[in-house]
Amino acid sequence: MTSFKVNGVDVEFDGDENTPLLWVLRDHIQLTGTKFGCGMGQCGACTVHIEGSAQRSCITPVAAAADRSVTTIEGLADNDGMLHPVQQAWLELDVPQCGYCQAGQIMATVDFLTRNPTPSDADIDEGITNICRCGTYARIRRAIHRAAELAGEGE
Repeated sequence: MTSFKVNGVDVEFDGDENTPLLWVLRDHIQLTGTKFGCGMGQCGACTVHIEGSAQRSCITPVAAAADRSVTTIEGLADNDGMLHPVQQAWLELDVPQCGYCQAGQIMATVDFLTRNPTPSDADIDEGITNICRCGTYARIRRAIHRAAELAGEGE
């Protein structure tokens, strides 16, 4: 049995501890905001946070989450429903085209901005490695800068 928290809620998984966290989240916990993309940890559609650090859940065994805290896109807003600054920026700048990769993009960006709160374009290009099939990279970059501004206003 693997026990951990997801979005602040205690959960247990009574299955193979090598099962990818992605499938535990989607199939067992019914949180479908985290998407399957490539299955090899390269595209980033499946990005979640484990103890605040962005992880590609398609290649992360559920055992890696044992006794730890996992945050998915569903848990990013605060308990009062206030959106995270990254979510606010994404909506404000209408970033998604198809939207499939956006939960992973947002989760990767939240972690990235905690490590680099005032990034340059070059920092973003190097630090955000998630793939967008629709090519919304220019909008993503603008939203990352806007999220940094919003986060700075909240301090």
